Amino acid sequence: MKYAVGIDLGSTTTKCVVLGMDERVLGRGITNSRSNYDVACQVSLSEALINTRLSLVSAELTDAGMATAIQAPLLDELERLLRLEQYRSQLRVLRSEIGRLQDARSAVAAQRSAADHVLTRLEQEAPGLYAAGASRKSDFFRDLAGERYMRLAEPEARSSGVGYDALVGLYDKAVLEVENSSEAAGRFEDHALRAVAAIEGRPVELEQAVRRVVELPLEQVASVGTGYGRARLPFPKAQIRSEILCHGRGAHAMFPGTRTVLDIGGQDTKAIQVDDSGVVTSFQMNDRCAAGCGRYLGYIADEMNLGLHELGPLACNSTRTVRINSTCTVFAGAELRERLSLGDKREDILAGLHRAIILRAMSLLARSGGVRAEFTFTGGVAKNPAAVGALRDLIQENYGTLQLNISPDSIYTGALGAALFALGDIARSAAAAAASNTEGRTA
Repeated sequence: MKYAVGIDLGSTTTKCVVLGMDERVLGRGITNSRSNYDVACQVSLSEALINTRLSLVSAELTDAGMATAIQAPLLDELERLLRLEQYRSQLRVLRSEIGRLQDARSAVAAQRSAADHVLTRLEQEAPGLYAAGASRKSDFFRDLAGERYMRLAEPEARSSGVGYDALVGLYDKAVLEVENSSEAAGRFEDHALRAVAAIEGRPVELEQAVRRVVELPLEQVASVGTGYGRARLPFPKAQIRSEILCHGRGAHAMFPGTRTVLDIGGQDTKAIQVDDSGVVTSFQMNDRCAAGCGRYLGYIADEMNLGLHELGPLACNSTRTVRINSTCTVFAGAELRERLSLGDKREDILAGLHRAIILRAMSLLARSGGVRAEFTFTGGVAKNPAAVGALRDLIQENYGTLQLNISPDSIYTGALGAALFALGDIARSAAAAAASNTEGRTA
């Protein structure tokens, strides 16, 4: 099966979309960008291809006549067990790498024992992380394993007398190798076959579907990259497109009636106007400062000792929106602490912060040409309910009632646009080849 790839290398996350030759989305993948851009590109593609194969398993089951209601729990269990196998594979390489680092440092027996205890606990608790209904703070290995490693290392350091910093330092160095390791990622076929074998009472149709998909060859025929870090992508210059073009095209593909797009990402905000074909007609971006973007919200979350995903729901509980004077990350901490010291509630402060962010975005929208129906909101911040609520209110105040589109897959908009450009490149190459052949026969 042939496919095209679009990769959006953002400042905080890297997204990948795999498209079939008929422009159907086959799979999506995401990972963090902060450790290594080249690795992020590889990991996001690997994740998208896993998602692609799981989608193909679903298609096989549908072709076999299995109802969606029966498929859903089976596919959920298959993916959980597959991810468990992948996590175990990464833990094995983590253990091996930490052992190598200790050998290089001539680690004392106490440190070896302490690290071994922590790693053993990580391995023992792995099934619980992927049990039905389990909640994980992250699906990125670095974050998931790192959070658990830090928690376990603290009591282990106290009881063993080994320095906590020494144990944490081992993880920080070893995880870089894990992220670069093809052995750690493992092979889909190995993970999938072990996963399906672990499902009790599995129907024969599921096992047959997995085996057929495992044997199906996938061939990448085109790729286009975009995003904040696009210059670092391992693609030729001809296969790079601007974020503006990709977000405009991706938003139009998701919602064909789109005429205005607002994308708030980790590092920048983009206001984009497109025509009825998804071609960009005008745009505005914020300056190099990350004020009012995802990174700003991340900084606020750190200041409040909250998870980034907790900010929006907490702000939605506000009964009074506090006026915030600045969305600059340099001054945000000071103003936040001042507001708290004055007795303002956290949820009211957060409501004010979200409104301030959207007010900044509204200025960009006005300079790009205003807001026209349909209006599509994309990027990671589009998943934040407080930001969405503030945007709805301000659009109503300034432009009246307009249709606001937000896809559950909004964070993949840029990658989708890039993949569509990749398919377009294939079509143009084929057309050029056909024209050349025609001229040759005519001559």
